[in-house]
Amino acid sequence: MLSNDYIFITHWRVEGPCEDVARILEDPFGLTRWWPTVYLQVVELRPPGSDGLGRRVRVHTRGWLPYTLRWEFEMTELRHPYGFTIVAHGDFEGRGIWTFEQDGPFVNITYDWRLRAEKPLIRRLSFLLKPIFEWNHRWAMAEGEKGLKAELARSRPQA
Repeated sequence: MLSNDYIFITHWRVEGPCEDVARILEDPFGLTRWWPTVYLQVVELRPPGSDGLGRRVRVHTRGWLPYTLRWEFEMTELRHPYGFTIVAHGDFEGRGIWTFEQDGPFVNITYDWRLRAEKPLIRRLSFLLKPIFEWNHRWAMAEGEKGLKAELARSRPQA
């Protein structure tokens, strides 16, 4: 494995049905609303086909560290409401697999993100700063979990 290769396995546990989790995570345009600390901009490059696949978006993201990433992703597999797969290109190249499993009133979410950093700064410094870049990713994902929980709570009918 090259020093600029990364494997991140993230686990979230949220309250709600898989259907709601899938609806939120499958919609790239909602990312700037419920995950605004990370997703700065989402632009559609190609709409999805009739099967829901093939949508390509360009995103501008950031982490806690003082740099941003510009990349694109395309949904290549849809297992609604149990997950989907994306392929990424740009400041990093890779594949992300989201999996949702209902567990009573909760959904266990796993994100398997395997990528190669191509942004010159990260690519050149990964051999030295990989633990810091990994920490930055964990921070960003923790922000996503908080945002998803808030979005699920907001979208629930109030009693």
